[in-house]
Amino acid sequence: MKLAMVSASLAAVLALGSVTAANAWTRSGSVTTARGTYTGSASGGCGGGSCSRSASVTGPYGGTASRSGSVTRTAPNSYSYSRTTTGPQGNSVTRSGTVTTYPY
Repeated sequence: MKLAMVSASLAAVLALGSVTAANAWTRSGSVTTARGTYTGSASGGCGGGSCSRSASVTGPYGGTASRSGSVTRTAPNSYSYSRTTTGPQGNSVTRSGTVTTYPY
């Protein structure tokens, strides 16, 4: 009986926590290699038929590379997307387009 109460309480807490975090998230971390420590972070979220994400990594010598992008549902089975990647020297590349899927 105690186990059932603890399980029910834990499920309620997790359900409440997921309501506020359902549309947004963040992650961060670092890794150390023979060349040094790399630190990265990413975040994203969805709402109103659109999802976005951004991420960046900083290397051991201070250079940062980043990427951000989004996908938007424009019609049933149709989506538009855009993504920009920026390198540690500040140069960037942007890609965008549309995708149409067909239901099976």
